[in-house]
Amino acid sequence: MKIAYIPEDAPFNEDQRAWISGFLAGLHSRVAMNMTAPPPVAADSDAPRPPLRILYGTQTGNAEGVANDAAAAARLQGFDVTVSGLDEIELDEFAGLNHVLIVTSTYGEGEMPDNAELFWEALSASTAPRLEGVSYSVLALGDTSYDGFCQAGKLFDTRLEQLGANRLVGRVDCDIDYEAPAAEWVQSAVGSLVSLTGASGTPATPPPSIAARSGWTRKHPFPAEVAVNRLLSGAQSDKEIRHFEFALADSGITYEAGDALAVIPENDPALVEAIADHFRVSVDTLVDGEPLGELLGHRYEISAPSKDLLGEVESRAENEEFSYVLRGGVKETLDRWLWGKDILDILRIGGDQLSIEEFIGLLKPLQHRAYSISSSSLAHPDSIHLTVAAVRYQSAGRSRGGVCSTFLADRGATAKIFLQPNKSFRVPADDNTPMIMVGPGTGIAPFRAFLQERERRGAGGDNWLFFGDQHREHDYIYADELASWHSSGLLDRLDLAFSRDQARKVYVQHRMHEHGADLFAWLQNGGHFYVCGDATRMAKDVDKALHDIVAEHGAMGTEQTTEYVNDLKREKRYVRDVY
Repeated sequence: MKIAYIPEDAPFNEDQRAWISGFLAGLHSRVAMNMTAPPPVAADSDAPRPPLRILYGTQTGNAEGVANDAAAAARLQGFDVTVSGLDEIELDEFAGLNHVLIVTSTYGEGEMPDNAELFWEALSASTAPRLEGVSYSVLALGDTSYDGFCQAGKLFDTRLEQLGANRLVGRVDCDIDYEAPAAEWVQSAVGSLVSLTGASGTPATPPPSIAARSGWTRKHPFPAEVAVNRLLSGAQSDKEIRHFEFALADSGITYEAGDALAVIPENDPALVEAIADHFRVSVDTLVDGEPLGELLGHRYEISAPSKDLLGEVESRAENEEFSYVLRGGVKETLDRWLWGKDILDILRIGGDQLSIEEFIGLLKPLQHRAYSISSSSLAHPDSIHLTVAAVRYQSAGRSRGGVCSTFLADRGATAKIFLQPNKSFRVPADDNTPMIMVGPGTGIAPFRAFLQERERRGAGGDNWLFFGDQHREHDYIYADELASWHSSGLLDRLDLAFSRDQARKVYVQHRMHEHGADLFAWLQNGGHFYVCGDATRMAKDVDKALHDIVAEHGAMGTEQTTEYVNDLKREKRYVRDVY
């Protein structure tokens, strides 16, 4: 077969060129061994290009990134690739496809990501069509820390098989270090498609999804100066909310309002020392050739214990309470027992029998934390702003804190960063479109960016913000900016909900109900509805309030209301950035 090559002038960086070169070499070896494959199509620009649909379900953008990487690799082999979110395809259209790759993350505790929810409802329904003509493969992204590890991908894979679709290659379930297994899946899946279709060729134009990237990734982050670290919340607040500004310097990083910034933290040196002391060794002790202090400080998670560590310590500890909660199978009981405990607490229960090498082998890699960007590049092209709540508490006589939030607050003069684009969470392209934004607490972050964006664009569309927290006097962050935007007319409506300032707690969903008629009128006028913040309670309460408002002011029944809200989702007029 003709081996595809990467043109010298293709604008890939060194890592991207190396990845694609390895992919092509493996793909050539795989196809060469398959003697039953149809003869490859000549690398001719006029030759038919087999169609391939790549669909993704994503909450933070990772699955979309992998889908675009898979598309780039497939295009290099001559496929005509279309990439889209799972919410952009109807089931009837899906049933007519021949070749499909699905990349999906799992949201929360085993839930579908927002942009996969409606497609899953259709696919899982008893009325779903047979899919014998569809050949597919699924890549699932997840985190083994959660009970619903890769559940969304597992559900898609199983349901497609039930409906008669043909699995090209087995599903791959990826943990938080997903790059290597994802690349292997791409190689295997595209290799099977090459064997099946005989596709071959290298397009003249390099894939834009790779070519456009700045080059800074989780593996190769940009070391940014934290130019501003300012306390936003008042001295009497129960929270510590801070404003950070990261200098982009000559990084080449460009961003859009709605994107997230990933920060790679460093662990608390005091906790590193305490764990070393527990094992009666120095932080300079070499483990597999590296200093223990480097491993615990920068390489591994040492706050939340992994399931592997919990299981290993429990098996040796002979602690009745620990065994009961871990083996009982009741997630809520285990979560309550673990609350406030870190790895050192677990080691003190019964980790004395572990060697330091065994201990290191049970840890998970230290992961980045992603935060919604609270600035617009139109207003701040040389910096990225974040709005972060620093988590601090006392437990068992020790001071504890959020891994990344306290790193930034206390020790983060510089921080390693990379961008996580979120194309589904954007200011409307039409500057005349109304925006309704619900963002209590630090959920205001992307809406500060949205308002900066609209101000710089001179957008004429109406803007309505629902914001709240506990106390107006102590927790009204960015109050001066919001007041200025309100008085200038940029922010047409500003509704506030400070829950602890009166006997009856008032939240943003209550303010929505109070102005339900106007809110529904904005939706009827083409308005976009955005939500950012806590997924566990706030986002669910806001979603229920939205349904109630549509039902009441649209005079709709339950089914009509559900369809109305689902249409908002399909039209990308109801989108969420929740965590």
